[in-house]
Amino acid sequence: MTMEPSTLNGRTAIVTGAGQGIGLAIAEALLAAGAHVVAVDREPDGITALATLSGVTAVQGDVTDAGLPEQLDAALAAEGRQPDILINNAGVARGAHALETSDADFTRYFDINVLGLFRLSRWAVGRMMRNGGGAIVNTASIFGQIGAQSSCGYSASKAAVIGLTRQMANDFGPNGIRVNAVAPGLIETPLTAERIRTEAWRRHQMIDGAPLRRVGTPEDVARAVRFLASDEASFITGQILAVDGGWAMGRYPREEAIHA
Repeated sequence: MTMEPSTLNGRTAIVTGAGQGIGLAIAEALLAAGAHVVAVDREPDGITALATLSGVTAVQGDVTDAGLPEQLDAALAAEGRQPDILINNAGVARGAHALETSDADFTRYFDINVLGLFRLSRWAVGRMMRNGGGAIVNTASIFGQIGAQSSCGYSASKAAVIGLTRQMANDFGPNGIRVNAVAPGLIETPLTAERIRTEAWRRHQMIDGAPLRRVGTPEDVARAVRFLASDEASFITGQILAVDGGWAMGRYPREEAIHA
């Protein structure tokens, strides 16, 4: 038996939050693998640039908008396409501890990180069921598994993403739909670069405290997402793949490398 690398030729992949950072890297990785990418973002700048590339359809939309599924239906119908892959990447981060988190703050995290993801997943599985299957990959967070200081709404919402990933994998596996998630650790993006540069405690905890001793890149996450979306992961569902340089697993790293 030969094992050829999977491609995504002929498949249609929807990526939310595709305008910058991790979402942009995911969109580019899926495009390079042969997928037609429907790039979704509420800000027009990033997806406008993506739309100049062959094989990209840009949709300006917000995951908190209950009308987004209808927008996607219209965009897909205009090109005679159906969703084969959904990447639920859009989200909001940072936050505060519980005493500094209002009801409105907490609700905002769940509206964006959970309800928006659920709404698009529900829409996608309905179409994937009719098409014989598909793949959904959610962007969770390592903080949804272990908690993080001063991150009440964020950590709770990402824990909910992990729970929903496993639950939907269980329900829709018999329909040939795989549902997995990536759980990034500290990833350097336009939104995190300044904090990484200025917050020494963050570098000490999450870079010096990780076995691989480096910050992650959007491409690190994109490669993991591409794998989970492809046929190379055809027997994998309901899993949460940590992309964190071993940080959550390590927590007690060696002071220096082992010498031969």
